[in-house]
Amino acid sequence: MSVLKEFRDFAVKGNVIDLAVGVIIGGAFGKIVDSLVNDIVMPVISTLLGGHIDFTNLFVVLGQVPDGVPRTFDALKKAGVPIFAYGNFITISINFILLAFVIFQMVKIVNRVRLMDEPPAPPAPPTPEDIVLLREIRDSLKK
Repeated sequence: MSVLKEFRDFAVKGNVIDLAVGVIIGGAFGKIVDSLVNDIVMPVISTLLGGHIDFTNLFVVLGQVPDGVPRTFDALKKAGVPIFAYGNFITISINFILLAFVIFQMVKIVNRVRLMDEPPAPPAPPTPEDIVLLREIRDSLKK
């Protein structure tokens, strides 16, 4: 019975619940950020650079290509042909850099908004008069 009690205590602790909520919200937030990068940021960058940015069709075939299989990334992958897909790696790396930059900007904005919501720190209370007098006496004795 004690194992079940320990498990129950562990499962209902605030940290476990917070972690579960964080994972769920993180998954949803990941979809939002992924859509932001793929649907908003990448098309703008693609337009600025004058074309479609997609390096996935940059690869080197490492094996025999069966007859009738087109030499495209998807077709070769489906056919099980070993390929050195460096273009896919470049695309994923660019997406990661853009994603990291977008998240950085979002965190910056959230922190700025959070700082605006915080009330200013109250001024320090004045030092009591007896403490001031004791400090003066101490300083006099040191001289």
